[in-house]
Amino acid sequence: MNPMIRAFSCAALAAAACSVASAQTQQGTTSNNTMSANGPRDSFLPYTQQGYVGVSAGQSKYDLRSGTGGFPTDDSDQAVKIYTGGYFHPNFGVELGYLNAGRADRIGGTSRAQGLNLSLVARAPLTEQFDVFGKLGTTYSRTRTSGFSGFDVATGSESGFGLSYGAGVRWAFNESWAAVLEWERHKVRFVDGKSNVDLTTLGVQYRY
Repeated sequence: MNPMIRAFSCAALAAAACSVASAQTQQGTTSNNTMSANGPRDSFLPYTQQGYVGVSAGQSKYDLRSGTGGFPTDDSDQAVKIYTGGYFHPNFGVELGYLNAGRADRIGGTSRAQGLNLSLVARAPLTEQFDVFGKLGTTYSRTRTSGFSGFDVATGSESGFGLSYGAGVRWAFNESWAAVLEWERHKVRFVDGKSNVDLTTLGVQYRY
């Protein structure tokens, strides 16, 4: 099975199992359920509640051709992302974010990637403070490659949609704030073809 489907499916199945296991305790308590239609915790995203915003930073890794000219290469850089999300079910939600993967050095120039991501999120609580999650979605990326052309790498700008997926763990250290460790992969369009850009980030998340 494809690793992306396996990672997301495991999180989704675990989330569904937790949802079924807690169904009995949720019945009769809708007045206190934050997912109710009149619940006090709304979200910036339509049709969702339990809203949150977050910011993360870490490292990117580009999977790009280095070219044939023998130029120095560096396929990793600092990465940042900001995002917001919400849940339409206790274990399932959506997330919208902006990411900047920094640059990769090749052919005497650089390749840079940034984009907007929309993902379906499935979470599974481990304890009252810890949960794991998986994500599956799409990223609209914009890229630019500069340097010496003619060394088996094209230069110029490109944009378009590509598949994205990831997984992570969240630690809620109080009612509103949490730390999030996450790995994700984005299929990004460059002038010389689609390539993977991976992000490994650590950040904070605020639930409002």
